Amino acid sequence: MSERDLEFFKQNGYISLGKILTDNELARYTEQYDRDRETQGYFWSGYNHHQSINCDSLVSWPEVDELIRHPKAIPPIEELMGGAVCFSEVCVRHMAPYEGEVRQAWHRDRRHDPVRPYRMPYIQLMLYLTDVDEGSHCFSISPESIEEPVLENEAQLKRSPGVDLHGPAGTAILFNIAVLHTATVRPTERERKTVQTYYGPLDGPFLSNDSCIPTSFWRDHPDVAARTFYSKLNPRSDKFARAFG
Repeated sequence: MSERDLEFFKQNGYISLGKILTDNELARYTEQYDRDRETQGYFWSGYNHHQSINCDSLVSWPEVDELIRHPKAIPPIEELMGGAVCFSEVCVRHMAPYEGEVRQAWHRDRRHDPVRPYRMPYIQLMLYLTDVDEGSHCFSISPESIEEPVLENEAQLKRSPGVDLHGPAGTAILFNIAVLHTATVRPTERERKTVQTYYGPLDGPFLSNDSCIPTSFWRDHPDVAARTFYSKLNPRSDKFARAFG
């Protein structure tokens, strides 16, 4: 990443990498995404009132690993995190057409970590598989500098109103999950499809029990780098591994 990009992240807590997927990649992964929703529906569940999610897509859609470890995403993630990272969670999300008022639920996924670079405990890669603009649901964030004190939600939004992040299908956005953010739900006839992956430091704790890591990745993968990347088992993954070998 350029010094300008790093400074932008420092002052805002996010950055868009632009469109990182080629048209061929986008077509292939969108087809896989649609097939997962159509044939593996029992992995998908409702989330709030406006989304359905599959956080076990490594089980139902193993090729999602190619997006999780995409070669255009991992280097900037490691640069921002200050070293090698490991898998923490992946949630494939679908937002359907919607009629109603604009809705937002501003939140922080975790507290800031003052000892980590950029006060960032974990980083998320949000990958758009559909075009996102003023006429669709989108991701919104309240920009925050690491030089500013951490405020409660209402005060943070008053200091730094939310910014809608748009981009064509294939766009990747990186953000500090401790920075205030939300999915913005608005009236639209269009779907939004995203793959949202969390990454953490190798020397840090697991993030959540939301995503099960199959043994085919952390134990049996032929690539030692992949095994290391998936090596931080959450208790849920450990329970399944012990139950099924």
